[in-house]
Amino acid sequence: MPKHKPQIPQEVYDLYDEYAHNKLDRRGFMERLSAFAIGGLTIPALMSSVMPDYQGTIQIPKDDPRLNVETVSYDSPKGGGEISGQLAMPIETYEKVPGVIVVHENRGLNPYIADVGRRAALAGFISISPDALSPLGGYPGTDDEGRTMQRTRDKEEMLQDFIAAYEYLKAHPSCTGKIGVVGFCFGGWVSNMMAVRVPELGAAVPFYGSQPTAEETAQIEAPLMLHFGGLDKRVNAGWPDYETALMENQKAYSTNFYPEVNHGFHNDSTSRFDEEAATLAWDRTIAFFQTHLG
Repeated sequence: MPKHKPQIPQEVYDLYDEYAHNKLDRRGFMERLSAFAIGGLTIPALMSSVMPDYQGTIQIPKDDPRLNVETVSYDSPKGGGEISGQLAMPIETYEKVPGVIVVHENRGLNPYIADVGRRAALAGFISISPDALSPLGGYPGTDDEGRTMQRTRDKEEMLQDFIAAYEYLKAHPSCTGKIGVVGFCFGGWVSNMMAVRVPELGAAVPFYGSQPTAEETAQIEAPLMLHFGGLDKRVNAGWPDYETALMENQKAYSTNFYPEVNHGFHNDSTSRFDEEAATLAWDRTIAFFQTHLG
């Protein structure tokens, strides 16, 4: 089962957010974390509470009999070259179905994101979950190593890797050609930017993603559904300007703020996970895709 949120100070979550987004190295993170190691809250206990733990949190296993799940590769000529990813679809797909691109955080295709790809497939879509670490050998097995690897890749080239995934799905014989994108953190930024760069995109759902500029926002054609954690000060700081640009350019969007939850609240492998908010956000996402891609 997903971790239960321990009674630890909000500052610990904020500190982890700095570390997870490369604003603090591991040594600095550990040093500052030690200030909160009081009473029964040891440093190992604090580390365990915020670091991902995939044991027991996978909702849809790779061998789920309801799905066809495989590893595929496609070409990203403007990005990293050959990109691999997980392709998943309902096993009883007698007709073409819409597609969904699932975009990982800033650490490659870890077990949580692969699981989200399978959840999308179980909801009736053909999903692809690319690994932007493919040119470097792929997700290395730990998020810390994955984060270090992803920092060495060019952000624009990685965006091109996911745009190439759109082209791959569009040409897939089991896909209707109607395609949406959902992404988390870094993947939220990619989702926003795919709405900017891909005029034919059917829908975009960024979870706590950084926002495009006002000039870029003017180019968006796809409807947006945006999810934000109420306690996520870093990402939320950019929302007012983004909303202004969306309104001024008369773009179709809806926004969901989830009070008292952190950045990463959908990720069920850490104690930042909030089951109620995550379930509601995912249900809204699937309904949004069904409306705009169906």
